[in-house]
Amino acid sequence: MPRTPRLLVAACIAAVLCPSALAEWKPAAGPLMTRWAKEVSPDNALPAYPRPQMARERWQSLNGLWDYAIAPKDGEKPTQWDGKILVPFPCQSALSGVMKKVTPEQRLWYRRTFEVPKGWSGRLLLHFGAVDWDATVLLDGKKVGAHRGGYDPFTVDITDAAKPGRKHELVLSVWDPTNKGYQPRGKQVLEPRGIWYTAVTGIWQTVWLEPVPKAYIRSLHIVPDVDKGQVRITVDAVGARQGTSVRAASGAMKSHAGENKHEVVLKVPDAKLWSPASPHLYDLKVMLVEDGKCVDEVSSYFGMRKIHLAKDEAGVLRMMLNGEFVFHYGPLDQGWWPDGLYTAPTDEALRYDVDITRKMGMNMIRKHVKVEPDRWYYHCDKLGVLVWQDMPSGNAKDGEGAANFDRELKGMIDAFRNHPSIVVWVPFNEGWGQHDTERVSAWVRKYDPTRLVNEASGWTDKGSGQIKDIHKYPGPACPPTEDKRAIVLGEFGGLGLPVKDHLWWNKRNWGYRNFQDVDALATAYEALIARLHPLVGRGLSGAVYTQTTDVEGEVNGLMTYDRAMVKIGTERLAKINARLYLPPPITKTLVPTARDKAIEWRHTTAEPAAGWEKPGFDDSLWPTGKAGFGTKDTPGTTVRTVWNGKDIWARRTFELKAVPDSPQLLIHHDEDAEVYLNGVLAAKATGYTMDYVTLPIRPAAVKALKAGKNTLAVHCKQTRGGQYIDVGLAEVVQK
Repeated sequence: MPRTPRLLVAACIAAVLCPSALAEWKPAAGPLMTRWAKEVSPDNALPAYPRPQMARERWQSLNGLWDYAIAPKDGEKPTQWDGKILVPFPCQSALSGVMKKVTPEQRLWYRRTFEVPKGWSGRLLLHFGAVDWDATVLLDGKKVGAHRGGYDPFTVDITDAAKPGRKHELVLSVWDPTNKGYQPRGKQVLEPRGIWYTAVTGIWQTVWLEPVPKAYIRSLHIVPDVDKGQVRITVDAVGARQGTSVRAASGAMKSHAGENKHEVVLKVPDAKLWSPASPHLYDLKVMLVEDGKCVDEVSSYFGMRKIHLAKDEAGVLRMMLNGEFVFHYGPLDQGWWPDGLYTAPTDEALRYDVDITRKMGMNMIRKHVKVEPDRWYYHCDKLGVLVWQDMPSGNAKDGEGAANFDRELKGMIDAFRNHPSIVVWVPFNEGWGQHDTERVSAWVRKYDPTRLVNEASGWTDKGSGQIKDIHKYPGPACPPTEDKRAIVLGEFGGLGLPVKDHLWWNKRNWGYRNFQDVDALATAYEALIARLHPLVGRGLSGAVYTQTTDVEGEVNGLMTYDRAMVKIGTERLAKINARLYLPPPITKTLVPTARDKAIEWRHTTAEPAAGWEKPGFDDSLWPTGKAGFGTKDTPGTTVRTVWNGKDIWARRTFELKAVPDSPQLLIHHDEDAEVYLNGVLAAKATGYTMDYVTLPIRPAAVKALKAGKNTLAVHCKQTRGGQYIDVGLAEVVQK
């Protein structure tokens, strides 16, 4: 018998194993893909159980291929379909297989059929993880539900419409006005540019069926109380008749609530507290009991942790975790993917971003104007990441926009408040759609007193909430301490590096400051962290570096957009970041700056003769003026002498009793500056700062210092915007 070619055998096996649906779908030709994209198929579209904190054994995923059509907004249900779309990847993404725009004048339609599995009884729930934005659900041609909200899950009870043994037609219509509407939408725009990204329309999280009993557990509200050594579990039960009770168990710990009482208190003696250093989670089972018989049961978990404000030993108000000050440091995480946009290609990919953040030596993530699937927070719970959760922003501040915002804010909190990783709610970012700040902040604080409220990250501070948050690029900077609010740096950094073959666009790539190679980027990042650490000693409780990954045209990520490269290197980042968790250093001023006192310098705006920086140079004809030099509208400055030209050269002398062991420059520059000590170049500073920062001094310049009289000289160059220069000397001593 002739030997069958190996290639033919493989082809035959593939033909048998692969369903015909595979021939109807392939990823669209997106500009950039991740390594996980090759694992995605109609049979493997995010198959993981979507709700880890309220799990039942029986469920059925409806992810996979659906029919789709893009039609006029006010038209009827299509009779012809445009093709197949892979749910749950949004229509504009490559992994959907469609990658088409949907305008506010259009409606996106989905269709598929399903059968209720044999043996399922009781009630039947249809769950949507998230659909952006206005969704209407039809079953066999009849409307069975509707929802408005792009980020919170919703459920439709289809018991009366869906019967076992029959094939049912499920249709979903979605309208999404993106940035032309009055709904929260984060960074989505119809025309992507700069910090604004490709729109996301329709289903972008898992769709699934779940059978439940007539009386069933709809939701849990889990509140740990570290001080009392207990956890309170409030159960929302549907269809429960009089006499129904709730029981909860975690290991050997058990509790039983009396009849008609749907809150139980579970004692947790000698609790193992949840923290980034030890993310301990307790398994939990909650049962609904009628006549002594369990009629419904869900599996869950909880973490015992407490986040609150208190003063440290120095009297500075801090964010405290379980009674101790833990500095929060991590990236601004946008949660975008080049192949799936809002939707990670796989659960492994979703977990990767959290895991790599921990490996970089960070303990926090600020989830930026986006809400993630439940499993992302599950990974944060498991891996020990503190989460600052933004509310997705909109562009309307009153009327319909404010009503949408309030409703979806409540939906976000209700959906995710059981996760111990979430420690801060952030209602607003940089004034985007910011409205009724004091009211919104007070409402969130009352609605969820177990977490802190950061009323608005950056820019528009109304004095409410429990956190004062500033943004400084590249920074870092530290606002003055307050008596009733902790202070944080909600965004800084933004150091950019475009990496060839890993870019979304070949042009228009930008960072707040771009570098040409990894070494230059790493040096600049290390300098930022060196300047950030002393600010912890000045009262800073947390800082957020921009950002986790590149996103479309932004190249200021710690990773490339496709997650193929950690630009500086994971181990190198971890080593640099480790200093932030050491006791903050003490900064001792050796030579004061303008913020301490008025000090006279000799200065000129005409280019001086050679040797101007040396101690013996004759500057007697130069004018005298008190530092700092600049324009009064420049942020963070103390201007005593106006300088509004292109260049300034300045000199002064100072006395040292002894040469310090670890001197550093104390400088505020806008823009490029060269600083000399006794004629030796001490440092070159490029760009600008928005506050005084410490800067390492070159070894040769340190050697040039001496006890007694020394000369400090500086040249600063200005091109645009504000301008300022002032220099002093400090010693940074690690405790």
